Amino acid sequence: MAKILRLKDINKIYGDKVKTQVLFDINLEFEESTFNSIIGESGSGKSTLMNISGTLDRATSGEVEINGINTAKMNKNELAILRNETIGFIFQFHYLLPEFTVMENILIPYRIKNKVITKEAVKRAEELIDIVGLSKVKNNKATDISGGQQQRTAIARALINDPKIVLGDEPTGNLDSGTTEIVYELLRDINKRYKTTFIIITHDKRVAEKADRIIEIKDGRIEMDLSRKI
Repeated sequence: MAKILRLKDINKIYGDKVKTQVLFDINLEFEESTFNSIIGESGSGKSTLMNISGTLDRATSGEVEINGINTAKMNKNELAILRNETIGFIFQFHYLLPEFTVMENILIPYRIKNKVITKEAVKRAEELIDIVGLSKVKNNKATDISGGQQQRTAIARALINDPKIVLGDEPTGNLDSGTTEIVYELLRDINKRYKTTFIIITHDKRVAEKADRIIEIKDGRIEMDLSRKI
Protein backbone atom coordinates (compact mmCIF):
# COMPACT_ATOMS: atom_id res chain seq x y z
CA MET A 1 0.00 0.00 0.00
CA ALA A 2 1.28 3.49 -0.88
CA LYS A 3 2.66 5.77 1.81
CA ILE A 4 0.68 9.01 2.05
CA LEU A 5 2.76 10.67 4.80
CA ARG A 6 6.40 10.18 5.78
CA LEU A 7 8.21 11.78 8.71
CA LYS A 8 11.99 11.31 8.60
CA ASP A 9 14.35 12.11 11.50
CA ILE A 10 12.06 14.79 12.90
CA ASN A 11 13.47 16.90 15.75
CA LYS A 12 11.81 19.96 17.25
CA ILE A 13 13.54 22.43 19.56
CA TYR A 14 11.86 25.55 20.96
CA GLY A 15 13.76 28.60 22.22
CA ASP A 16 17.01 30.34 21.35
CA LYS A 17 18.80 31.03 24.63
CA VAL A 18 17.03 28.33 26.63
CA LYS A 19 16.45 25.39 24.32
CA THR A 20 13.74 22.83 24.95
CA GLN A 21 13.62 19.77 22.73
CA VAL A 22 10.15 18.26 22.42
CA LEU A 23 10.62 15.72 19.59
CA PHE A 24 13.59 13.39 19.16
CA ASP A 25 14.42 11.64 15.85
CA ILE A 26 10.83 10.72 14.96
CA ASN A 27 10.49 8.35 12.00
CA LEU A 28 6.96 7.43 10.94
CA GLU A 29 5.18 6.40 7.74
CA PHE A 30 1.41 6.28 7.23
CA GLU A 31 -0.28 4.19 4.55
CA GLU A 32 -3.17 5.37 2.40
CA SER A 33 -6.71 4.61 3.61
CA THR A 34 -5.65 3.69 7.16
CA PHE A 35 -7.09 4.89 10.47
CA ASN A 36 -4.35 5.78 12.97
CA SER A 37 -4.42 7.04 16.53
CA ILE A 38 -1.68 8.81 18.46
CA ILE A 39 -1.81 8.69 22.24
CA GLY A 40 0.35 10.11 25.01
CA GLU A 41 0.20 12.24 28.12
CA SER A 42 -0.05 16.03 28.04
CA GLY A 43 3.32 17.49 27.10
CA SER A 44 4.49 14.31 25.37
CA GLY A 45 4.82 16.06 21.99
CA LYS A 46 1.65 14.73 20.30
CA SER A 47 0.28 18.08 19.16
CA THR A 48 3.71 19.29 18.03
CA LEU A 49 4.02 16.13 15.95
CA MET A 50 0.56 16.73 14.49
CA ASN A 51 1.34 20.37 13.63
CA ILE A 52 4.58 19.38 11.89
CA SER A 53 2.81 16.57 10.02
CA GLY A 54 0.25 19.07 8.75
CA THR A 55 2.90 21.73 7.93
CA LEU A 56 1.36 24.15 10.45
CA ASP A 57 4.78 24.17 12.11
CA ARG A 58 8.27 23.36 10.82
CA ALA A 59 10.61 20.80 12.31
CA THR A 60 13.99 22.02 13.54
CA SER A 61 15.48 19.22 11.47
CA GLY A 62 14.15 16.33 9.43
CA GLU A 63 11.82 15.94 6.47
CA VAL A 64 8.06 15.75 5.96
CA GLU A 65 6.80 14.16 2.75
CA ILE A 66 3.10 14.45 1.92
CA ASN A 67 1.60 12.48 -0.95
CA GLY A 68 5.06 12.10 -2.50
CA ILE A 69 5.97 15.79 -2.10
CA ASN A 70 8.93 16.79 0.06
CA THR A 71 7.86 19.94 1.93
CA ALA A 72 11.31 20.94 3.20
CA LYS A 73 11.98 23.73 0.69
CA MET A 74 8.40 24.92 0.17
CA ASN A 75 7.54 28.51 1.13
CA LYS A 76 4.52 29.55 3.20
CA ASN A 77 2.24 30.08 0.19
CA GLU A 78 3.16 26.73 -1.34
CA LEU A 79 2.55 25.00 1.98
CA ALA A 80 -0.82 26.73 2.36
CA ILE A 81 -1.89 25.47 -1.08
CA LEU A 82 -0.68 21.93 -0.30
CA ARG A 83 -2.59 21.94 3.02
CA ASN A 84 -5.77 23.23 1.45
CA GLU A 85 -5.70 20.62 -1.32
CA THR A 86 -4.38 17.59 0.55
CA ILE A 87 -5.16 17.84 4.28
CA GLY A 88 -8.31 18.28 6.32
CA PHE A 89 -8.02 19.40 9.95
CA ILE A 90 -10.36 18.67 12.85
CA PHE A 91 -9.48 20.31 16.16
CA GLN A 92 -10.79 19.99 19.71
CA PHE A 93 -12.42 23.40 19.25
CA HIS A 94 -14.44 23.50 16.06
CA TYR A 95 -13.46 27.05 15.02
CA LEU A 96 -16.68 27.61 13.09
CA LEU A 97 -17.50 31.16 12.03
CA PRO A 98 -20.53 32.09 14.17
CA GLU A 99 -22.11 34.48 11.64
CA PHE A 100 -22.27 31.76 8.97
CA THR A 101 -24.61 28.82 8.56
CA VAL A 102 -23.63 25.16 8.74
CA MET A 103 -23.60 25.00 4.92
CA GLU A 104 -21.53 28.20 4.57
CA ASN A 105 -18.98 27.02 7.14
CA ILE A 106 -18.53 23.70 5.36
CA LEU A 107 -17.92 25.45 2.02
CA ILE A 108 -15.23 27.85 3.32
CA PRO A 109 -12.17 25.68 2.40
CA TYR A 110 -13.64 25.15 -1.07
CA ARG A 111 -14.13 28.91 -1.48
CA ILE A 112 -10.51 29.52 -0.41
CA LYS A 113 -9.27 26.99 -2.95
CA ASN A 114 -11.53 27.80 -5.91
CA LYS A 115 -12.82 31.34 -5.21
CA VAL A 116 -16.25 30.50 -6.69
CA ILE A 117 -18.78 28.04 -5.25
CA THR A 118 -19.99 25.71 -8.01
CA LYS A 119 -23.11 23.55 -8.22
CA GLU A 120 -20.82 20.52 -7.82
CA ALA A 121 -19.41 21.97 -4.59
CA VAL A 122 -22.89 22.54 -3.17
CA LYS A 123 -23.82 18.99 -4.15
CA ARG A 124 -20.78 17.61 -2.34
CA ALA A 125 -21.55 19.76 0.70
CA GLU A 126 -25.12 18.43 0.69
CA GLU A 127 -23.79 14.87 0.51
CA LEU A 128 -21.43 15.46 3.44
CA ILE A 129 -24.18 17.17 5.44
CA ASP A 130 -26.33 14.10 4.91
CA ILE A 131 -23.50 11.74 5.95
CA VAL A 132 -22.81 13.64 9.18
CA GLY A 133 -26.52 13.91 9.95
CA LEU A 134 -27.03 17.66 9.76
CA SER A 135 -29.64 17.98 7.00
CA LYS A 136 -32.25 19.48 9.35
CA VAL A 137 -29.91 22.21 10.61
CA LYS A 138 -27.86 23.00 7.47
CA ASN A 139 -29.28 26.55 7.30
CA ASN A 140 -28.84 27.22 11.03
CA LYS A 141 -26.09 29.54 12.13
CA ALA A 142 -23.17 27.84 13.87
CA THR A 143 -24.28 29.30 17.21
CA ASP A 144 -27.74 27.72 16.89
CA ILE A 145 -26.68 24.06 16.93
CA SER A 146 -25.40 21.74 19.68
CA GLY A 147 -21.73 21.05 20.49
CA GLY A 148 -21.92 17.66 18.83
CA GLN A 149 -23.49 19.19 15.72
CA GLN A 150 -20.80 21.87 15.65
CA GLN A 151 -18.09 19.20 15.67
CA ARG A 152 -19.85 17.24 12.92
CA THR A 153 -19.94 20.47 10.90
CA ALA A 154 -16.18 20.76 11.42
CA ILE A 155 -15.77 17.17 10.17
CA ALA A 156 -17.75 17.92 7.00
CA ARG A 157 -15.73 21.12 6.49
CA ALA A 158 -12.50 19.09 6.76
CA LEU A 159 -13.75 16.81 3.97
CA ILE A 160 -15.14 19.34 1.47
CA ASN A 161 -11.96 19.45 -0.66
CA ASP A 162 -11.75 15.63 -0.68
CA PRO A 163 -8.43 15.56 1.23
CA LYS A 164 -6.05 12.60 1.12
CA ILE A 165 -5.37 12.99 4.85
CA VAL A 166 -7.45 14.14 7.81
CA LEU A 167 -5.54 15.18 10.94
CA GLY A 168 -7.55 15.35 14.15
CA ASP A 169 -6.22 16.88 17.38
CA GLU A 170 -8.51 15.68 20.19
CA PRO A 171 -11.56 16.08 17.91
CA THR A 172 -13.95 14.83 20.61
CA GLY A 173 -12.20 16.39 23.61
CA ASN A 174 -15.17 18.63 24.42
CA LEU A 175 -17.90 16.03 23.83
CA ASP A 176 -19.64 13.61 26.19
CA SER A 177 -18.97 9.88 25.89
CA GLY A 178 -22.14 9.15 23.91
CA THR A 179 -21.46 11.86 21.35
CA THR A 180 -17.79 10.81 21.19
CA GLU A 181 -18.88 7.32 20.21
CA ILE A 182 -21.15 8.68 17.46
CA VAL A 183 -18.45 10.98 16.08
CA TYR A 184 -15.84 8.21 15.93
CA GLU A 185 -18.23 5.80 14.23
CA LEU A 186 -18.77 8.60 11.71
CA LEU A 187 -15.02 9.05 11.16
CA ARG A 188 -14.56 5.31 10.60
CA ASP A 189 -17.44 5.30 8.14
CA ILE A 190 -15.85 8.18 6.19
CA ASN A 191 -12.48 6.38 6.30
CA LYS A 192 -14.03 3.31 4.69
CA ARG A 193 -16.31 5.19 2.29
CA TYR A 194 -13.76 7.65 0.85
CA LYS A 195 -10.50 5.78 1.65
CA THR A 196 -9.34 8.90 3.51
CA THR A 197 -6.31 8.45 5.76
CA PHE A 198 -7.06 9.51 9.35
CA ILE A 199 -4.44 10.38 11.97
CA ILE A 200 -6.15 11.19 15.26
CA ILE A 201 -4.65 12.41 18.53
CA THR A 202 -6.72 11.27 21.50
CA HIS A 203 -6.54 10.85 25.27
CA ASP A 204 -9.40 8.34 25.08
CA LYS A 205 -7.99 4.81 25.00
CA ARG A 206 -11.39 3.40 24.01
CA VAL A 207 -11.20 5.53 20.88
CA ALA A 208 -7.54 4.67 20.23
CA GLU A 209 -8.26 0.96 20.43
CA LYS A 210 -10.64 1.22 17.46
CA ALA A 211 -7.83 2.34 15.14
CA ASP A 212 -5.86 0.20 12.68
CA ARG A 213 -2.72 1.43 14.38
CA ILE A 214 -1.89 2.94 17.78
CA ILE A 215 1.23 5.07 18.21
CA GLU A 216 2.22 6.18 21.70
CA ILE A 217 4.46 9.21 22.18
CA LYS A 218 6.33 9.60 25.45
CA ASP A 219 8.73 12.46 26.20
CA GLY A 220 9.03 13.26 22.50
CA ARG A 221 9.88 9.73 21.41
CA ILE A 222 7.88 6.84 19.98
CA GLU A 223 7.18 4.54 22.91
CA MET A 224 4.90 2.10 21.08
CA ASP A 225 3.79 1.51 17.50
CA LEU A 226 1.17 -1.21 17.27
CA SER A 227 -0.66 -2.18 14.07
CA ARG A 228 -3.60 -4.53 14.15
CA LYS A 229 -6.31 -5.85 11.91
CA ILE A 230 -9.85 -4.55 12.51
